[in-house]
Amino acid sequence: MNAAATPLRVLFVCMGNICRSPTAEVVFRAASARAGLSRMVEIDSAGTIEWHAGNPPDYRAIAHAAKRGYDLAPLRARQVVAADFGRFQWILAMDRANLAHLERLRPAGYDGHLGLFLDLAPQLRVREVPDPYDEGPEVFERMLDLVERASEAFAARLAGELGQAR
Repeated sequence: MNAAATPLRVLFVCMGNICRSPTAEVVFRAASARAGLSRMVEIDSAGTIEWHAGNPPDYRAIAHAAKRGYDLAPLRARQVVAADFGRFQWILAMDRANLAHLERLRPAGYDGHLGLFLDLAPQLRVREVPDPYDEGPEVFERMLDLVERASEAFAARLAGELGQAR
């Protein structure tokens, strides 16, 4: 794949699309840029519920991300729709519950990758990104730690795969 080819599309999914998945969207966008993938990868996020659709990320997620140089403020939550399976080659859930929800929505012909985001970074020895919504600042920081490390691993993997496809 080269820069002129159709971009690879990645969708991060959590429940409300206000903490984990928008954080993953922005952090992975930065990791992709560092890996030289900006022109080859499109990145988005969504939630499995519609409660927060149209709202910005949680103010705590915005604040914790900003301390690390990430800007979540422009994002707005949206709900996953069936058409996402036709658009995204990678759909990555933050936890097993949201993965199960996505598996129920998955059309029979979907041939992309549907799985847990942290499974792309097995060295972390954690499979789920903790939901910080009802938790304290330490869980927001833990979420960011995991998302940053998994984003770097995933960007490196895609850079290798896309580099071989050129």
